[in-house]
Amino acid sequence: MEDDGDSGGSDPCMAHLLVDGNPVDPATMRDVARFRSAERARLMDARRSISTQQRAAMTTKLSQTLETIVAPEPGMRIAAYWPIRGEPDLRDWMGRAHDAGANVLLPVVVKKNAPLIFRDWSPGCAMERGVWNIPVPAKGEAMRPDVVISPLLGADEACFRLGNGGGYYDRTLARIDPMPKVIGVGFADCILSTIFPMPWDVPMDTVVLADGSVCHRS
Repeated sequence: MEDDGDSGGSDPCMAHLLVDGNPVDPATMRDVARFRSAERARLMDARRSISTQQRAAMTTKLSQTLETIVAPEPGMRIAAYWPIRGEPDLRDWMGRAHDAGANVLLPVVVKKNAPLIFRDWSPGCAMERGVWNIPVPAKGEAMRPDVVISPLLGADEACFRLGNGGGYYDRTLARIDPMPKVIGVGFADCILSTIFPMPWDVPMDTVVLADGSVCHRS
């Protein structure tokens, strides 16, 4: 969700907007967008300050903790992600999950501001540059994940995710039936008291951080 700035007053008939089918007060949406934008900038600066050595150690700890939450097995469909912008790099973990017989999936943006699809990935498979130059599997049918592992910039105590602001995961998860198990992964010290959830925000089941801490949705 982007911050559109202060749009001033609205006509009485525009006292609310519909966003993805949800009625939203524009002033509230603007205030929440501004808060999230500031938190994203703060958390991104903190992520950039992590040294290469620290990042490697944190990623190892994160992977070890994730293994206690997700046990890959033959036939399980696990959606992960290709790391960008300093996100935790779980590609070694993804390779081990593939070796255990799970179908590891990667998200693909087929159209901007539309739900994601997930395609099967394996080490060494043919990849191509997708939207924003993010590598994605070059071919494959859309598959429904049983587990979604989602990178996060921040999360709140109710397990709502603060991502990069595009809304793709929320838009996608709201349409998957049955709902997969959703696990957010990120670096330490990114928990907020609240992100001020909006009607379209979908909470995660579990948050796993690089210091080994785990938070489950109550």
